[in-house]
Amino acid sequence: MDVLSDAIAAMRAGRPHSGRRDKYAPWGMRIEDSAGAGFHVVLRGSAWLIPAVGEPVALGPGDVVFLAHGRGYVLASALDVEPDVVRLNPDGSVPEPPAPARESTAAPDTVMLCGAYWLDRSRAHPLLSELPEVVHLPARVGTHRSLRAAVELLGAELAEPQPGSDTIVSSLLDTLLLYILRAWWQGEARTGGHPTGWAAALADPAVAAALQAIHTAPDRPWTVEELGAHGGLSRAAFARRFTALVGRPPLTYLTWWRMTTAGRLLRADDLPLRLVAQRAGYTSEFAFAKAFKREYGVAPGQYRREAS
Repeated sequence: MDVLSDAIAAMRAGRPHSGRRDKYAPWGMRIEDSAGAGFHVVLRGSAWLIPAVGEPVALGPGDVVFLAHGRGYVLASALDVEPDVVRLNPDGSVPEPPAPARESTAAPDTVMLCGAYWLDRSRAHPLLSELPEVVHLPARVGTHRSLRAAVELLGAELAEPQPGSDTIVSSLLDTLLLYILRAWWQGEARTGGHPTGWAAALADPAVAAALQAIHTAPDRPWTVEELGAHGGLSRAAFARRFTALVGRPPLTYLTWWRMTTAGRLLRADDLPLRLVAQRAGYTSEFAFAKAFKREYGVAPGQYRREAS
């Protein structure tokens, strides 16, 4: 996997959820705090997004917003509308709204695609913390074509479910999340909005090459010299650049990613601990268990039992 795909896979917990929402003005809904991350796409009409932090955002047709941090927010037809409180279902999905008190032949004022991704915030990748309160991708002609295509496909599947739609929708939601994050980070890299951090790290050839090497083979006994060589830098120059952009030294990040990989394997598979240790770069099961407990606070076996 590449770095971005790997990071998302490590954070995701359970299946993503989505649905189409037809809204008749005046309308408003308050989404409460949750462990998830939400997205909304305006297909028709307009809306206001009022985040927990920052100014309200006016949304129009084709606009995409992503809220990564789990803080509550309001979506409404106007800023002065009193919103209804929406409590998410235990699996992170949004409850189906009541039928509108209006003739079914009336066209909705606003149509949106809404969705949520349930995240394991205890192992949230540091790239997530750098996202703003609201990632807003306005609709502009000729921009984010792949993202728009994913939105169109998702909307079609939700509007007319067919055999296999559940699997298709789940895959499209994963694709949509990656397109949203890629669009934002590429925009930050182009504008220089983040001279340091993950937007800059993924745009830096030397650091990006080292990150890809770590994510491709976390079990390899990497040295700083070897990682620097992937980007054509000396040990010292690479270590300085990596630490400045990523926020932690190369081998510290390597250890963190190894433990994250181990946690994911323990949650998802029945691999013997010996094999989990090997895939996390440890030749000794004892050394792995000690490092894992230092990172998670519990032994690997207990972590697996609690996650099942």
